[in-house]
Amino acid sequence: MWWRRYKPAFVTFSPPPVQERGRSEEEVRSLLQEAKRRDLSYASGRILSSMCTSPLKVASRAFCDFLETNLGDPGLFPGTRELEERAVKAIASLLGFAGAKGFIVSGGTEANITALFAAREAAKRSRPEVLVPETAHFSFEKAARMLGLRLIKAKVGEDSTVLVSDVERKITPSTVAVVGIAGNTEYGAVDDIAALSELALEHGLYLHVDAAFGGFVLPFLKELGFPAVEFDFSLRGVCSITVDPHKMGLAPVPAGCILFRDAGYLELLQVESPYLTQPRQCTLLGTRSGASAAAVFAALTFLGKEGYRRVVERCMQVTLHLREGLLSLGMRVHEPWMNILVFDHPQREALAGELRARGWAISRTRRGEIRLVIMPHVKKEHAEQFLRDVEEAAEVL
Repeated sequence: MWWRRYKPAFVTFSPPPVQERGRSEEEVRSLLQEAKRRDLSYASGRILSSMCTSPLKVASRAFCDFLETNLGDPGLFPGTRELEERAVKAIASLLGFAGAKGFIVSGGTEANITALFAAREAAKRSRPEVLVPETAHFSFEKAARMLGLRLIKAKVGEDSTVLVSDVERKITPSTVAVVGIAGNTEYGAVDDIAALSELALEHGLYLHVDAAFGGFVLPFLKELGFPAVEFDFSLRGVCSITVDPHKMGLAPVPAGCILFRDAGYLELLQVESPYLTQPRQCTLLGTRSGASAAAVFAALTFLGKEGYRRVVERCMQVTLHLREGLLSLGMRVHEPWMNILVFDHPQREALAGELRARGWAISRTRRGEIRLVIMPHVKKEHAEQFLRDVEEAAEVL
């Protein structure tokens, strides 16, 4: 037959990726450890570029204990489903409205896509647009392309927060949603969500808040005596919130959360799933790991508000210590909104290269400044060593 002779030009043949005979568990573990040795370690205190950190042991154990559970078919795992509901309710209460509904998802990207999906379905515009700050996370680019949304970017001011006046100027009849950021990725800056809330109410628009990082920081900063920042469901115009427990929530990756003020938004996302134990689904993923939900529940239950308050307090102490040290070295330092610190130097490229050569994992803002994220794995002694290295590196430039 012709198809037996047909071989498309783009097809290449290689040995099967799975070997014929398996290896012993000891050999497999050796291969895994060899790979892990090449990875950076949070425990070293030298990862200053990541918004993730070492998860709590109790959360890691919970994750492993629930590996086989699938919340895409929750009738088989009612206990795991209850853990998810309890975790979601706890996060919702932390964010100003215990009655908010949602799910534990894979992370901020999935949560942001889900929120804009709901906003689009609710508005039913022929050429939908969504307004985001210039500092919005790249997940909104993905969401716009996937959902057929035109992404309109509003300008930000010197403090890296969105100019509400520019947001208002760019609202059109095609606008289906406005996005505010509570702890942007580069600077940790928090948009004026209160003003955006009023704007959304005035124009009848959906307001989504991306608090992927700030959601587990801002509620505790207020309690620690830092200036209060309004950003959550306590503002009437906020329709949905993204928050990532796998960041400052200290749960294992992956663990995000999407919350809606009104459960009616979830109904807009429903699809029939008649062959499963639940007749309808409204999450983007079909198969969903119950391990993440169990781990988030474990972290929340183990730490409680008091525990998270201590975590945030320690991170802020190290952040402010680094700020003072960098200022004393003559660096230009942005005033931190939370545990993200950005500083600059006239020879920023050379300094960044020297710090990386000394083993520090740092990142850069789009302007080129050096950016540090002070997560729980970064201790004061790591900060002291970093400052010594900055001083030495600056001297030889």
